Amino acid sequence: MLIDRIIGAAALLLAAVYLYATSQIPTLEIGDPLGPKAFPVLLGIALIGAAIFLFIETLKAEPGPADAASPGSRRHWWLLGGVVVWTALYFALFDKAGYLLATVVYLLVMMAVFNKGKWVANVLTTVLWAVGSYVLFVKILGVQLPVGVFGF
Repeated sequence: MLIDRIIGAAALLLAAVYLYATSQIPTLEIGDPLGPKAFPVLLGIALIGAAIFLFIETLKAEPGPADAASPGSRRHWWLLGGVVVWTALYFALFDKAGYLLATVVYLLVMMAVFNKGKWVANVLTTVLWAVGSYVLFVKILGVQLPVGVFGF
């Protein structure tokens, strides 16, 4: 579908602009040898890789029948509105609930909506992503994330 290819190309362009913007971060002569650029550059490279995979996936996809969530349909607008409201709620409760709880609940609902009927895969993906990203940010990179109600 043409719109999918446009989204893939836009994602690639956005990732390239982000990577260029990270090259504009000044490097300090003191402190960490990697400086403040390391994480943003890694993220930019990952974004470009994801955008390339998205673009390739859209090229491989065979055109199928139009589904009920095609652009312009009523279901499409309900899904879009639901995602916006659910994401706003996630941001609103992020500090109070904590990173792990908020992220697991947010992703599990999103996965249940967009990957229906695959509960084992959805739960495993959600929990592994939340715990893995928590360990990466808090334990490895030393970033403080909201601890919330459980204290972690």
